This record gives sequence, C-alpha cells and structure tokens, in this order.
Amino acid sequence: MAQPRRALVPSAVTEFLGSARFNSAVAVLSVGVAFSTHAIRSVMGWPGLIGALAALVVLAAISFAAQWRLVEWHGLLPISILVFVGWCGVSIVWSSYAWASIGGFAYQVVFAFLGIYIALVRDAIQIVRVVGDVLRTLLVASLALEVLSGLLLDLPIAFLGIQGNIAQGGPIQGIFGTRNQLSIVALIAFVTFLVELRTRSVRPPLAAFSITLSVLCILLAHSPVIAAVSVFVGLATLALYGLRKLGPGPRRYAEAGLAVVLVASLVLAWVYRTRVIDLLNARADFQVRYRLWIQIWELIPVNTLQGWGWVGSWPVDLYPFDAINLNSGVAHANGLNAYLDVYLQVGLIGLILFVGLLALAFGRSWLLGANRRSVVYVWAPLVMVALLVTSVFESSILVEAGWLLVVVCAVKASQGMSWRVRLAQRDHSGKPA
Repeated sequence: MAQPRRALVPSAVTEFLGSARFNSAVAVLSVGVAFSTHAIRSVMGWPGLIGALAALVVLAAISFAAQWRLVEWHGLLPISILVFVGWCGVSIVWSSYAWASIGGFAYQVVFAFLGIYIALVRDAIQIVRVVGDVLRTLLVASLALEVLSGLLLDLPIAFLGIQGNIAQGGPIQGIFGTRNQLSIVALIAFVTFLVELRTRSVRPPLAAFSITLSVLCILLAHSPVIAAVSVFVGLATLALYGLRKLGPGPRRYAEAGLAVVLVASLVLAWVYRTRVIDLLNARADFQVRYRLWIQIWELIPVNTLQGWGWVGSWPVDLYPFDAINLNSGVAHANGLNAYLDVYLQVGLIGLILFVGLLALAFGRSWLLGANRRSVVYVWAPLVMVALLVTSVFESSILVEAGWLLVVVCAVKASQGMSWRVRLAQRDHSGKPA
C-alpha cells in the first residue's frame, strides 16, 4: 500500500506563517520601514535599506504562499494600479537612463507589493492600528532626538538632518529629513489617532497623548505646506461627518453639491493664488518651487506623450535632472509636485493613468466613508485627501510611504466597491448580487 506523501513544509510552520500574529508583524515592519526610509539610509545607507526591503518582500511572499487558498482575489488588484505601474515599467524601453529606470521601477514595485500584502491580510481597523502604532513610535523618536539635539547636546545631528532648533520653537525635522515630510507624517498620524479614538481601538489616555503628540509635531515643524493641507483635511472631515448623518436620498444631492463647491473653490484658489500664498506666509517657499516647476515644464515638451523614463526619486547626477537642478539653483531629489513629476517621467499617458488611479482610489474610498456605518471607513478618504493635496507641493506620494498608502487605500476601496466583486457574486449566485 502506497505511503501518503509528506508535505514539503510541516503544517505547523504553514499555520504560523499564515497566522494573524505573523501577518501583523510583517505589516508593522513594512509600514515602519516605509516611513523610516530616510533614517535607515542615514544610518545604514542604501545597502541597509535594500536589505530590509528584500527581507520584508520574502516574508510577505512566504506569508502569501501559506494562505494562498484563503485569499479572495476578485477585485483585489485594481486595474488602475496594474496599468500605471505597467506603463512605468514599459518606459524603461525608451529611457535614456535605463539602469536608473530599472532600479526606480523595482523600488516602486516593492512598495506596491507590500501595500497589497497589508491590504490583503489586515482589515480596515487593523490597518489603522498598524499605522497608528508605527507613527506613534516614530513621532516619539523624532521628538526625543530633537530634544537630545536642541536641548541636551545643543548640537545638530547632521547625519539624520536634525538641525536642533527645538529650543527656538522650531522648525524641526525629526527622523524624516525635512520639516515638510515631518508635518505630512504628523497630519496623517493625527487623522489616524482620531479614528483610533472614535473606534475605541486604543484607550482614551493613549489616544489623547497621540493626538497631542501629532499636533505638537505639526506646530514645531513650521511647514507652510501643511497649513493648506490641514484646511482641506478639516473641510473633508466636516463634509464626511455631515454626509454620514444624511439618508441615502439626500446624501446623493449633498455629494453633488459638494462636488460643485469643490470645483468652484479650486477655481477661486487659482484665481486668487497670490493672496492665498501671502495668507499662508509661503511666498519664499513657493518661489523655490515655482523656479523648479518652470524648469520641469520646459523639458516636458521634448517627450510629451511618453516622458523621459520612470525613476521615482531623481538621480541628481543624470540628465535631465542635473540640468533642472542646475538651472533652478537648488539640488532637488524630486519635482516638488507629483503631477508634474509624473508628467516629466512618463509623459501625458502616464499622467492620465496616474490621475485615473488617484480618482478611483479617492472616489471609492469617499463613497465607502460616507455610506458605511463604521467610523473606520473615514480613515482612507481623509488620508487620500492629505496625500492628494500634498502632491501639489511634494512628490512623496510617488515613492515609499506615500506610494504604499495609496496602494493600501486603492486596494481596500477596490475590495469594497469593485465591479469584479459584483460580477463574481453574480456568477456564484446565478443572479445579480
């Protein structure tokens, strides 16, 4: 009688790799590394960061394999993500800096894969808890290092980019490299901590401490960018709160009215942009960005449709990025505008695909946040608002933590509203779901 074949991997190992505890650990590490890339590069260089990311990809892949049959794949991967990432990969063909494009594309795919993993193995409240725990730790570490630098040692911590200005009330950078990045992370943390409080997923004293911590970091960062972003996030919060109080019928009219108000507000903001800049006390900061944007805009027509080739963060020693920095007078690692950056790198086609990806992710997240009963569903649309508005002033949404959050929000929204999920339900039941 034939002996039953032994499994290649013991069942106990498979169960552990597919367990909730292992999933949680990999998710926390992935989010932690994504938000700590500047600190990791500063301490261990690119080899250390690449090693950490490679280990996370292996762990996530093993975890995927251990629970492959439990995954509901219908609607899991939004087509908009696949098409945009695919176009970035295809741009390697015409890129004049092919090796840099291959590296930038691989870097993009790694964070997309980790984002997909997090969205798959963690539900909405668990994702909020993962992001909350990570950002709480990183903001505490940032403030601790600022106090060490500015109050105890009275010396900058140069390799982390910490200038030690906390004794003068800021601006501070924390472990994120710049005050703008710290303020953006702190704002996302603020939204996350509020959702934690409203869902009672943490104790009220911890929630109160976390909210105070994020507000303190925002104030000490003195970022002119975050003032505008905070206004939009605040208005979006009020709008979602109002929509959730309405019934299904009135909600549709209210959403249409909000769309009209949004478009009108954007038009007015553009018409009175000079006055808005003065109110935000951001003229000097804006002038730096404006000079850079002019240089980018002059190079876009050279390869209008397909772009120069995807790289993500700029290799400052390669053309055209070295020429842009030389003419703008300041060395930049990105275009300080995600939409212009995408236009430059992957052309008009890439820009259309990118805007479509963001529109679908935000639209679906917003509808879920307005219509689902649980408060946890407001986290994704508010984070998307923060990322979308920030993208006008920074390109951080294209790489690392910003890109990972976009993928997480897009995948979770797709799971909740994808037409492919409804099609699968119709096929299984024999009638519309």
